[in-house]
Amino acid sequence: MRDRKYYCVYLMGSLTGTLYIGVSGNLHRRVFQHKFHHFEGFTSRYDIVRLLYFESYEDVHKALAREKQLKGWSRSKKIALIVRRNPHWLDVAAEWYPWMKIDASPVVG
Repeated sequence: MRDRKYYCVYLMGSLTGTLYIGVSGNLHRRVFQHKFHHFEGFTSRYDIVRLLYFESYEDVHKALAREKQLKGWSRSKKIALIVRRNPHWLDVAAEWYPWMKIDASPVVG
């Protein structure tokens, strides 16, 4: 019997408040890629490294529909979704990579 496949819709953020919404069939790998800026683009440019929220789906089409829905929401509605489950905006993936330490303090100077 094959293991079930799950697809995650996720919201990530930067320390300055920039938000990113994505979908992945392997959330741990995808968050790792964001944290280490494996690809040039929006998340790398805006230093989006904190996983703030995610939802799991067994059906990829439902996950993609949810991603599209969330991307259509206003910023305030996205923030309300995050705050309901993660009121302190903690990186829910902070303990996923114990050997990795990201300095979360703001740059001064």
